Amino acid sequence: MAFKFEPDVMVETFPMLMSGVKLTIIITLCGLLIGFVIGVVCGLMKLSKNPVLPKIAGFYVEIIRGTPLIVQVMFLYFGIPMASGLRIPPMTAGVIAIAVNSGAYIAEIVRGAVQSIDFGQREAGRSIGLTRAQTMLYIIWPQAFRRMIPPLGNQFIISLKDTSLLVVIGVAELTRVGQEIIAVNFRAFEVWLTVGLVYLMMTLTISRVLKTVENRIERRGAR
Repeated sequence: MAFKFEPDVMVETFPMLMSGVKLTIIITLCGLLIGFVIGVVCGLMKLSKNPVLPKIAGFYVEIIRGTPLIVQVMFLYFGIPMASGLRIPPMTAGVIAIAVNSGAYIAEIVRGAVQSIDFGQREAGRSIGLTRAQTMLYIIWPQAFRRMIPPLGNQFIISLKDTSLLVVIGVAELTRVGQEIIAVNFRAFEVWLTVGLVYLMMTLTISRVLKTVENRIERRGAR
């Protein structure tokens, strides 16, 4: 039987996917917010003069970056409850997985941004009587944060797409909703095409917003 493309299926599918879109965005935002905190802490730990802190942060970063996210999700949702006896809800497991995973990459973004600031800035801060912490807070960090924005934006897009892997633990994000629709109408081509277009619309929107923010920051810096 010849395949027949049915655009009406895409029109019907689009509004049905919105619940998945909402959950995808919530998981991404919550995960990245927590991941940013983890990343800042670990990134600064890697820059610490304490001989132990960089090793701890480096161990975490290497473990997370060296293993696939889907394995981390499965370990968190199936492995830890088996060992501890504590069941983690799928939504919570998804947020934690995105947070822990993105935190490792954000740690490297933070470390690189801080190290990119000229060392003379630190000396200038110390010369006017600021402590090391004050120099970091008032002089280094504002400049470093501006340099973090483009890679943080890229990480946002990556984490948004990574939420699709949470389908393996039953989180009703965009990909999972697409699967459920296909189970009813058996129109895999149209449904997956619509799902892909929705992801594309979200990532393009984020890219456009980030580009606007970057341009504004560049204009302010040029003044």
